[in-house]
Amino acid sequence: MDTKRNTSNDERPLAFHDVPFINSEEGRPLRILAEYLEPLERLKREKIHDTIVFFGSARMKEGGEFSRFYEDARMLAKNLTNWSLSLPGNNRFVICSGGAGGIMEAANRGAAEAGGRTIGFNIGLPHEQRPNSFVTPELLFEFHYFFMRKLWFSHLAKALIVFPGGFGTLDEMMEILTLVQTQKLDREITILLYGQDYWREILNMDALVKYKMIDVSDLSLFQYVDNVDEAFTLLKSRLPQEPTTYTPSIAKSRTC
Repeated sequence: MDTKRNTSNDERPLAFHDVPFINSEEGRPLRILAEYLEPLERLKREKIHDTIVFFGSARMKEGGEFSRFYEDARMLAKNLTNWSLSLPGNNRFVICSGGAGGIMEAANRGAAEAGGRTIGFNIGLPHEQRPNSFVTPELLFEFHYFFMRKLWFSHLAKALIVFPGGFGTLDEMMEILTLVQTQKLDREITILLYGQDYWREILNMDALVKYKMIDVSDLSLFQYVDNVDEAFTLLKSRLPQEPTTYTPSIAKSRTC
């Protein structure tokens, strides 16, 4: 379809060619929808069905104070990708991160070193958030809206590994835990908190149970792990190995 009008100089363009309108306050719903539909189309085209998501701080650099977590994330992503490539469907589970530095870079790097494709859901921020060079180019996404980025983290995830992190990591982790707790996802997600000492100090889950803010059964929604072998073994035993046949679709819960 020809979307361009034969216009004289004083006629306005079609609304979807009107860049000032698209970037205006009134155009915000269109921008939000675009951040859902463009990734949807691209992930379908690339036949991405299932992801293993890595969360963690952008500040944990290679060779830095907490470099062991960087190296562990890198090795775990590499091991998972090697395993995934051996399953029916070839690269059955695709490593996914926020696409920037630190733990995100480590996860994408490990997957790339194993020869697999790897996803980066990046977001534009004033500091820290620049895409790393290990994301598969056709699977690098740039978001403006945090909530749309978080939707895509959860939408295809079959497992989540949460390395130590700050506000962003806590926000993303709690979003997934809430969706699982309230059964707003149509599948099971294995959630591992990597680095037991860190997470038990940062989050007193037992206190939440004590004060009846969560049920004791909610503690089973996640598990602590402390090393690559432990995490790898758990994930291999819990992830479904039969290929997923559907392609990404409109996000839905267990009831809709």
